[in-house]
Formats: sequence, structure tokens, C-alpha cells
Amino acid sequence: MTASESPAAAVPGIRLPSAPPLALLLDVDGPVASPVTRDVKPDIILDLVALAAAGIPVIFNTGRSDAFIREQVMEPMIAAGIPAGTVIHAVCEKGAVWFSYTSAGPGPIHVDRELAVPAAYGDDIRRLVAEDYAAHMFFDETKRAMVSVEQHIDVPSADYLAEQKLFDAEAMEIMGRHGLGVVRLDHHAPNSDDEVDYRVDPTIISTDIESVRLGKDLGASRAVELLAAQGITPQAWRTVGDSRTDYAMADWLHHNDHPVKHVDVRPADGVPAKPYPVLTAADLGLEATVIHDDAGGAFLRSWREALGA
Repeated sequence: MTASESPAAAVPGIRLPSAPPLALLLDVDGPVASPVTRDVKPDIILDLVALAAAGIPVIFNTGRSDAFIREQVMEPMIAAGIPAGTVIHAVCEKGAVWFSYTSAGPGPIHVDRELAVPAAYGDDIRRLVAEDYAAHMFFDETKRAMVSVEQHIDVPSADYLAEQKLFDAEAMEIMGRHGLGVVRLDHHAPNSDDEVDYRVDPTIISTDIESVRLGKDLGASRAVELLAAQGITPQAWRTVGDSRTDYAMADWLHHNDHPVKHVDVRPADGVPAKPYPVLTAADLGLEATVIHDDAGGAFLRSWREALGA
């Protein structure tokens, strides 16, 4: 791998590629962590460590909390042997929270408080889940800006998704009682000033309630800023996700003149027409049944092999 080098500002004495051939911007649920078990396969951890050790920036861009990233991604990567001075970035809660880590552990946690859901609303959702939905889902106490509820692992998906629709409707009703405007998919419920400031965003295993200013595009912007602070400008990007909303990573990068290809590890939702290449498991010669972290892991391995990492 040929790339000019410059000192990494955060780690004296360590020189990292200033123009690596690739940077990876990774959604976590689906491409990296199994949506069934919620953990990360050891092979994926090893590939992430090898790519980072080869000078490829690895940035996670997720709706998950910093606590989830520390437990399911950071700690296994450190145990697998992140080289000293290698910096991994994690943009959490769709851009509201971010931190970086090395083999020594995590750095400071940054939170954009202006993007946080009002605490009183979160308290009402916590009570709602405890009283009416605890059999199917739990309130995520680790979130710092968003309000999230998640499916219990032992609950069948069909049962959860049926309850999720009921929960989401109540979550929107409570938002109205707080005088807050909200949107869920195509359903808009503005506040008295005809404004919508919050979003109820359902996924296959959770519902996130968040500022409309949050999103994978904000996460992409933060990722570029984090690398720029290290003096790193990648020659190209690979974004990886499992839902339509994850395309916003590649949308933002393309709009801001960064060469990018997007990997969709669950293309059954439909692959939209985009002005940049979109890759699926079929591009690796794999069957359409290879999805989620199986597909994500296959792409990580393919990049690792191509780089000789």
C-alpha cells in the first residue's frame, strides 16, 4: 500500500497514512453485529483489527449507544490486539454521540446536548414500556440523546413487530401531549407551530425516537471531521449498511465530492438508483441468502485480502 504519511496528532510518535486507499464507514446492527444475537463474530473482529492495523480508517456510524460499541466492538478488538497508536472512531446515536479508542481504551465521550430528546418525554416512554410492553421490548438505559426501545432476543420477530406498531403509535401520541411535533415514516404530526422536530424511527429490532437532525448523513460528516483532525484524507470510502436509511452515509459523502461505494447487506428492501456504485453479496459471487453480518464479514475479508492485510 503506497500512501504518504504524516504524524497522527492524537498519538505522538505514531505515523499513520494521510491518504489511505480506503476508509470504512460501518453501520453496526446488521453488517457487523448480528441482528439476532446482537454480538459480533470473532472473524469480523479479526478482520476489523487487521484492516485498522494496515492503516485503513475504521469508523462506526450507528444508532447504537457508546456503551454497546464499547462492549460488543471495542473490547473484543482490544482483546484481539489493536496495535498501539491505532485509532478507531465511533459515531453513535446517529451523530449525537461520538468517541475514539485505541488499544489503551476509550477516549472522552462527546454528546451534542442540543440534539437530545427532552428528558420528561423519555421518562414517559420508560414508564410506558414497563407498564405495557415489557414482555416484548426493553427501554435502552444506555442512550444519552435518543430514546430507544429494543426487542428482547427471545421474542419472535413477528410478535415483536406486531407490538412495535402499537408502541410506536403510543409514542407518537405521547409526543403530542408534550407539545412536540413528530414524524414516523409518512405520518407527520406537527406541533402547534406547524413544526416537526422529532422522529419515531422503527427498525426490525427496535424503535429509535430522535431529533430529525440526527441521521447517518450527520454521522458521515462527523467521521470526515474526525479523520481531518488526524490529518487523514482517504482516497475513497466504502459505506456499509442494511437499510434504506444507511444510504444517507454514501449520499452525504458523494454530495461532498468524496469517492464512495455503498454496500447493502440486506438488498431485499430494494436497491435505489444512486449516482454512485452500490454493491451487494452478489458482487462477491455469493448467494442472495447471504445477508447481514455474513455479507458484511465477507466484504471485510475481501478488502483485507485485496490490501494484503
